[in-house]
Amino acid sequence: MDGFIVGISGGIDSALTSTLCAMTGKATLIVTMPIRQTSAEYGRAIEHIDDLKKRFPNVRGMEVNLTAIFEQMEKDYPADVVANHLAMANTRARLRMSTLYALGQAHKRLVAGTGNRVEDFGVGFYTKYGDGGVDLSPIADLTKTEVRAVAAHLGIVDSIIVAKPTDGLWADGRSDEDQLGASYPELEWAMDFTGDERTLSDRQKTVLALYRRLHAVNKHKMEAIPVCLIPGEWKVN
Repeated sequence: MDGFIVGISGGIDSALTSTLCAMTGKATLIVTMPIRQTSAEYGRAIEHIDDLKKRFPNVRGMEVNLTAIFEQMEKDYPADVVANHLAMANTRARLRMSTLYALGQAHKRLVAGTGNRVEDFGVGFYTKYGDGGVDLSPIADLTKTEVRAVAAHLGIVDSIIVAKPTDGLWADGRSDEDQLGASYPELEWAMDFTGDERTLSDRQKTVLALYRRLHAVNKHKMEAIPVCLIPGEWKVN
């Protein structure tokens, strides 16, 4: 493979991932894939592409507008699926993953993941076979707090640094915290908590219970899929 491809959303995780890829000197293709995106998210994505192209000669930007394809899927899917907002939000992520792999194969690029440690290994806040479908994960060992610190150090544009985190999969522009029920610093604390629960405040107990529930229900995303192992004596030699 000749380099990397990164899907960007206008958020800090994808901005940092694409910047790190660009810093390798390898060919880096940065793709924005709007699907009814808010103007703020789209504007930040374009601003980041323009900034990286100025800073790194190995960076190329591209836009693939997937709105028309998504709307056709809405027309063809059964009505009960279209009415399920979470199913359609995850469909957006899977459509983008398919696009990245098509472009990546055509241009010989590895798909770089944009998930951080809390999302990928804590609460499982990503779409299975969507943004979870990647070839490598440059920032998956960094918490959101560490992502912000590294992004600021590397000079990522201010509009992205200060933006409220969002996955960009909802028409109402809801934030990650709206969906998760806790802030990233709170979830980072819960992920590493090993102390005496009797000393916790009511809010800390709530966050810890929330974290444990999300970790449990999303564990299927973080582990290898179950495989039916057939006993050797049952197989035909």
